[in-house]
Amino acid sequence: MSIQRLQPGKRLSQAAVHGGLVYTAGIVADDPVPDAKAQTEQILAHIDRLLAEGGTDKSRILTATIWLSDIRYYAPMNEAWDAWVAPGNAPARACVEAKLAAPPYWVEIRVVAAI
Repeated sequence: MSIQRLQPGKRLSQAAVHGGLVYTAGIVADDPVPDAKAQTEQILAHIDRLLAEGGTDKSRILTATIWLSDIRYYAPMNEAWDAWVAPGNAPARACVEAKLAAPPYWVEIRVVAAI
């Protein structure tokens, strides 16, 4: 079975396609403004683009993992998430507090979607 790498870089690919699934990397905001909802909206738009490039969309997401640099961002992150998630197609999801790679990043999201 072939593996397709989307937006590959030296360190990581933004996503990989294999076996009828699209696996994204942990996605952070392109412009990490100090607003968890705005960061989440940026991330979800990026995920939409990656899923489209991989031949699928958010209605086919199976799992999502969300990391928050501080659990106090849970409610604003969920505002953006709830407005974005495909009605009737909410994936299995985990959300945890974790130290992220750099201080300006408050939210990071990774998904796996079926094609």
